[in-house]
Amino acid sequence: EFNGSFYQPSAFLMMGIPGLEALHPWISIPFCALYLTALLGNCLILFIIKKTPSLHEPMYYFLCMLAVTDLGLALCTLPTTLGLFWFNVRRIGFDACLAQMYFIHILSFIESSVLLAMAFDRFIAISHPLRHPSILTKTTVLKIGLAIVLRGMVSLLPVPFLLKRLTYCGKMELSHSFCFHPDIMNLACADIKVNVFYGMIVLLSTVGMDFIFIVLSYILIIRTVVSLATKEECLKALNTCVSHICAVLVFFIPMIGLSMIHRFGKNVPPLVNALVAYTYLIIPPALNPVIYSIKSSHIREPLLRALCRKST
Repeated sequence: EFNGSFYQPSAFLMMGIPGLEALHPWISIPFCALYLTALLGNCLILFIIKKTPSLHEPMYYFLCMLAVTDLGLALCTLPTTLGLFWFNVRRIGFDACLAQMYFIHILSFIESSVLLAMAFDRFIAISHPLRHPSILTKTTVLKIGLAIVLRGMVSLLPVPFLLKRLTYCGKMELSHSFCFHPDIMNLACADIKVNVFYGMIVLLSTVGMDFIFIVLSYILIIRTVVSLATKEECLKALNTCVSHICAVLVFFIPMIGLSMIHRFGKNVPPLVNALVAYTYLIIPPALNPVIYSIKSSHIREPLLRALCRKST
């Protein structure tokens, strides 16, 4: 709609994997496998924790939050990604794009905060094992969960409105098969300094701070573990953190890479940009349930029992 010099597009055009458009139907096969793994794996994690009373403790409550967040991330990008790969549906309405962007960023921020909460849980469990049940009660865990959700919703609430005030021009083509704030922002032909500044502040004050506190938590955990009497105790304590460390690396490495590409990688090939973006949004939801199922015997054993009962 035109209103003087102001123009807001009715829709954007999404892109798949640049240069490989002819292979999209074949490329959709591994994407379907990843989405199926994310949906089934996280649902199984939630089912096992709900049905196993011995897992009703803070560590697994936080794992439930992580699984719900991963389900949300997978469901946010699944319709547009598979719609593009299967049916070449590239068009997405302007408001629908802003809504998808808002939920993708909220869920990403929530996942970052949940990983921080899980690091805090591991620190308390290793450093103060006797006080752990009294510090992280069910009420405390619930309050932490609500605070995480509210933090993400409130901090990102201005972003869609900051994008709606902009004037857009030129090609309305996104870089991915989903909507991402820097991607939409760069299509504007107006001054985007406010968007850039606000986006940077929110990212640093949420995900950036979460990452710093996760690193500090593990520094304190390592100090505690080193002071343990025997090597066996040391390895046992560290073993409880392996799954969480893998989840942290799987989430933060692609996220940092994508943020750096959008802000400083003007000459990065579009193919690299696309691959990092898909790694950031699709790989963690698919890998997290696999990581916890393989590494945690408390998850693995009920899962194997359930699968054996179904097979018989």
